[in-house]
Amino acid sequence: MFVEQGFKKDNKFGKYLLGSLLTFIASQLGTIPLLVAIAIKSVLSGTPFPASQNQVMSYLDSNLTLFLVLISFAFGLFALYFIVVKYHKQTFLSLTTSRPKVDWNRILFSFLIWSVLSVIFTYMEYYMNPKDYVFNFHLIPFFILFVVATLFIPIQTSTEEYVFRGYLMQGFGNLSKNKWFPLVMTSVIFGGMHIANPEVEKMGYIIMVYYIGTGFFLGIVALMDEGLELSLGFHAANNLIGALLVTSDWSVFQTNAILRDVSNPIAGYEVLLPVFVIFPLLLFIFSKKYGWTNWKEKLTGTINSNNILTIDNNE
Repeated sequence: MFVEQGFKKDNKFGKYLLGSLLTFIASQLGTIPLLVAIAIKSVLSGTPFPASQNQVMSYLDSNLTLFLVLISFAFGLFALYFIVVKYHKQTFLSLTTSRPKVDWNRILFSFLIWSVLSVIFTYMEYYMNPKDYVFNFHLIPFFILFVVATLFIPIQTSTEEYVFRGYLMQGFGNLSKNKWFPLVMTSVIFGGMHIANPEVEKMGYIIMVYYIGTGFFLGIVALMDEGLELSLGFHAANNLIGALLVTSDWSVFQTNAILRDVSNPIAGYEVLLPVFVIFPLLLFIFSKKYGWTNWKEKLTGTINSNNILTIDNNE
């Protein structure tokens, strides 16, 4: 019933388009502090204003840049909350889960299992290819990174989950009256949002398999578990542990991580392995722990209009 919780008689798809636009505008307003900081440095130092995304991301101190970039997601999440509550007349809980309250144990379990696996995979990669990495640990910059990342990366990842696996999932469900169309659309759009990342330029469009595949994985998790908790935990762990453990000159975020990847990036098994091996394994673990059943209906089934009327009348 997670997708159906956004169904109301007056919740037409056009409202989701407008709500998405307003959320995007709010997040863009959130980039003003970053632009102001860059402008101040440009004036004081006499250096040219950065002309590309890569130059923007490396113009200021990396910890300051990370903080200022992540602020924009807080603007977006704040805007989305009011759009859902005031514009759609819907509780934010209904955008989060079908359960009576948020299951924090689910979030924690998903966060921990992916954090542990991420550390293991990083260690294995470092052990097998030590020449591809240099030790980059410096106590004070890393401590600042740890504080900034721990506080703000969960806001970034939660914003993305609420927008894609919550708001747009329910919006496309309103449009199509089925489950497969929201899953496909949110996954493709989520992956497409990463197409401007410098990793794509370095590794080629094959890496889009990973981004879109990740979108499908998180969408399947949300639909099967009838809520965002597991997706929230996984996404937070993925970005947080990644920011703390490994950085590179060609990644979207250059951080004061423990290791710096100095290799020439080539899209190989690390792109396909998560999508076709690790993510299915995680789905199996989640399904056994939380007793998922009726996969076909939850992922591809149609939505009965009688259920929509019942939900609307119960609001």
